[in-house]
Amino acid sequence: MKRRNFARRPGCAVEATLDLIDGKWKGVILFHLQAGTQRFGELRRRMPGITQRMLTKQLRALEDDKLVIRKVYAEVPPRVEYTLSEVGESLRPVIETLKAWGEGHQERLSCAPASDTVKASDRAA
Repeated sequence: MKRRNFARRPGCAVEATLDLIDGKWKGVILFHLQAGTQRFGELRRRMPGITQRMLTKQLRALEDDKLVIRKVYAEVPPRVEYTLSEVGESLRPVIETLKAWGEGHQERLSCAPASDTVKASDRAA
């Protein structure tokens, strides 16, 4: 994936960083890989909303950007593992900050449980 040139523009460092982790899934993949090396199937199970095609595409983009290392084992069936590269590891504080912000604003976000669900679970307790 060809990267845009952000040099000599206000906010270029922010634009460049966001360009690396843009989209719905790259940040989520990076978050899950913080726990350690994962196989494709493990990542897929952790992200039930992603299609196999999209996960493959996003992992390839992260690999092209040198954020993820892909290791293929010569086995039958082939085993492929993904791990954060040194550059990917350097994004750990960014991903953790995004997670903390999301947790702090969860009520306003679409991933928060519906208010009916929260009220029902409160009554059950």
